[in-house]
Amino acid sequence: MPKLDVRSVTLAQTRELRRDVLRPYMTMEELAEHEPNGAVAFGVFQGVELVAVGLVGPEGETLGDWRIRGMATAPHARGRGAGTKVLQALVQHATDNGATRLWCNARTPARSLYERAGFVATSDEFETPRIGPHYRMELRTTDGG
Repeated sequence: MPKLDVRSVTLAQTRELRRDVLRPYMTMEELAEHEPNGAVAFGVFQGVELVAVGLVGPEGETLGDWRIRGMATAPHARGRGAGTKVLQALVQHATDNGATRLWCNARTPARSLYERAGFVATSDEFETPRIGPHYRMELRTTDGG
């Protein structure tokens, strides 16, 4: 099996995988419209195939809040560390750029991925229409960069 390589990707490069895994009811144009200003993306490649993606950018109630969103891993690549590698890259980028708190709305099946990275659930489980059950998860960084 080829090794997993994480690197910065464009938002456009993430859309097909994000749509297929997270929002199959959306067009590519609708997906692009929901991307926040200032977001950056990372992807994990297995050989030449993009198998996991995620976005991060400043968003929240206070300066230093950054939101992780759009985390998606191809079904055939799950359980091999691709999601973990993307999440680590997103957290590192945010921390390097002044994040003091990272947050996300994590799908319930992905909760353990975030917990392994140090995130804690800060809400009860809630339902997002057309998407499913989620938890708000947060991670406080030590120094914000």
